[in-house]
Amino acid sequence: MKVAFAPDSYKGSLSSIQVAEIMEKAFHSVNPNIETIKKPMADGGEGTLDVFSTSVPHEKIQFSCKGPLGEERESWYVKLDDDRAVIEGAEIAGLPLVPTEKRNPDHTTSYGIGQAITHALDEGCTDLIVAIGGSSTNDGGLGMLQALGMKTYDESGQITGIHGKDLHTVKKVDLSGLDSRLRNIKIHVASDVDNPLTGNRGASHVYGPQKGATEQQVYAYDQSLDHYGKLVEEVLDKNIMNTPGAGAAGGLGFAFLTIGAQLESGAKLVGDAIQLQETIRGANYVITGEGQSDEQTLYGKAPGYVAELAKENHTPVLLISGSLSNDYGALNERFTSCFSITPGPSSLEDCLKNAEEYLFETTRQIARLITKQ
Repeated sequence: MKVAFAPDSYKGSLSSIQVAEIMEKAFHSVNPNIETIKKPMADGGEGTLDVFSTSVPHEKIQFSCKGPLGEERESWYVKLDDDRAVIEGAEIAGLPLVPTEKRNPDHTTSYGIGQAITHALDEGCTDLIVAIGGSSTNDGGLGMLQALGMKTYDESGQITGIHGKDLHTVKKVDLSGLDSRLRNIKIHVASDVDNPLTGNRGASHVYGPQKGATEQQVYAYDQSLDHYGKLVEEVLDKNIMNTPGAGAAGGLGFAFLTIGAQLESGAKLVGDAIQLQETIRGANYVITGEGQSDEQTLYGKAPGYVAELAKENHTPVLLISGSLSNDYGALNERFTSCFSITPGPSSLEDCLKNAEEYLFETTRQIARLITKQ
């Protein structure tokens, strides 16, 4: 029997790599001879680089860039054997990098992500995978595009700054200085949302508050992104603001559309790169999981994508999550069985504290069932 483990992270407690290791350990505690393979997953947010760095041959590239608050910091990306690079926005401008008391979209910037792209181009990379989930910014990719050569001007004709607050002053954009190499490379943007740039479902209204935006700021950013977006569209002579995913990561999706990138399922991009389908095809069981599962799991999330591949290959797929929604009938349409690791009524603090123990025991019980048949 061969069992494949392809979980996402349990956010706030365990990385996807840790989850896969715990699951494997639980199975081997029941039968040390069972064949297992670990394929930790991600869907374009935090942890994407870790997944690549443990699953495929690569070179770790370190570089200096501006962090989310404009500070100088060291970051990294991975270069694969075929001149592809994988960049994780959360490692450069991620919300966890900003102290809680300093979270304010006025003061954050996506500039460092543009620097990472430039560095990868300098390294000879011609195909980029960029994971943009988990950003701290709401600047519409203003900073990123400036790092790549775009110029923006205020009403006095002065060049604007690189932070979120500077978005409100943009009156003119000039894309003529964008790095010419961008025209000759492929950029795949890993994202799991379909929000437009502006409006009630746009970047500011949906994601602004979690980045520290007040109600007043949410409305101000929505208006400024609308103005900025139309300026860019006028220069490009094409409509991209309402493209599904343009509002991802505070409008970074829009910025990538500006330079001709493709917005794609983050889970699929990761799965293809780590050859997940081949692993599932050769397995008797596939086990996946995440911190919390509900109907949204089926739409762009890593476990939903794993289940989709398993179903295509007629492989039983089990979902082990931190918690399940009360009505998980929709999940059973794609997953063979669904399990929660919570042993009984528990507080969130208890679940986070004991996640490793709970996950191990739940997985062990499942292993007892399927390995002793």
